[in-house]
Amino acid sequence: MNGKILTCRTAMIAIFSLSLAVCSFLPSEINGQSGKVSAVAPNFKVDPFWPKSLPNKWVFGELGGVCVDAADHIFVLSRGDLWPKEANIAKPAPPVIEFDSLGGVVNSWGNRDTLPKKIHGCFIDGQGNIWIAGQSDAIVQKYTHDGSKMLLQIGIKGKFDSADGTDSLEGALPSNAMNSSHELLNSPTDVAVDPMNGDIYVSDGYGNRRIVVFDRDGHYLRQWGRQGTMAEVDAGVGGVFLKMVHTVAIGKDGLVYVCDRAGDRVEIFDKMGNYKRSMVVVGSWGAPPHKGPGGACWLAFSPDPIQKFAYVSDCSNDEIHILDRETGMTLSSFGHPGQAAGDISSPHSIAVDSSGNLYIAGSLNDRRLQKFVLVKN
Repeated sequence: MNGKILTCRTAMIAIFSLSLAVCSFLPSEINGQSGKVSAVAPNFKVDPFWPKSLPNKWVFGELGGVCVDAADHIFVLSRGDLWPKEANIAKPAPPVIEFDSLGGVVNSWGNRDTLPKKIHGCFIDGQGNIWIAGQSDAIVQKYTHDGSKMLLQIGIKGKFDSADGTDSLEGALPSNAMNSSHELLNSPTDVAVDPMNGDIYVSDGYGNRRIVVFDRDGHYLRQWGRQGTMAEVDAGVGGVFLKMVHTVAIGKDGLVYVCDRAGDRVEIFDKMGNYKRSMVVVGSWGAPPHKGPGGACWLAFSPDPIQKFAYVSDCSNDEIHILDRETGMTLSSFGHPGQAAGDISSPHSIAVDSSGNLYIAGSLNDRRLQKFVLVKN
């Protein structure tokens, strides 16, 4: 009898030890509030041969935005500004360039006199139309997929939502910025269109500090947001933004995600503007939060049905953060400054294709479009 008890105890100890061993290989990141296990972050590697060389001696200027359509064609916005030497030996790339999945140019278009003065952020809706916002201008425009026709414009080019209708100081909210017009904008940065009803969400932006919503025909519906202080940002007050409301995206969960670039966070709201929570973005290169331009520059989601991951480009630390979208936990980060393939400098805008590959459009001292391939395990 004692032998049977001893054998039973030995077996139980063995099972318990095996359970501990198995558990040691499971993801250990737990969100303190939800108690949910966070997912293991995906890995990416650069494709150094994507895109192919640009034709016609074209050279990218600063890249204001990148977006992906249903066929996994990639659209990039080039601002046309060249380095002094380039102006004598090259040509500025067209404002909008469309690449196929192999990296070849399939279309290009855009009249800089008609487009926003400084193109900033693009979005492709469910009908394949492309939306473009205008930092240093006051308009958002909707074009057909091939750019042959402008379908809608919100705002008046060159007329700003300010006390005197003139441009605001970039990166600041001067006293003449109104943050209130139902018709005018003030240096908008990005657009998202609700697939359910066609409502248009604009991050407005560099002059104003708001998310403003219009119906599918461009009629004002509602808005939220205001200029915040550092104390409010540190306290996690929702609906306040620092220098730049830099991008807006609508998740499959029906929530609205907004990058407060200088506030180092992504604020999350319902579609009526009610604040839900924030995802804090902290650089891994030792830059203290809130020193200079902030880290939360752009946002994209993984393409799986529940959008498990949120990818945030960090303009301050030149890296990409991978967050668990539901918990807000940072799972990993990659990238560092440089000009070699795979180095990341000034990652202004990011987009994800249907296979989960990541595209990064650089501005300032980078001006490259790079593809990072999702590594299949």
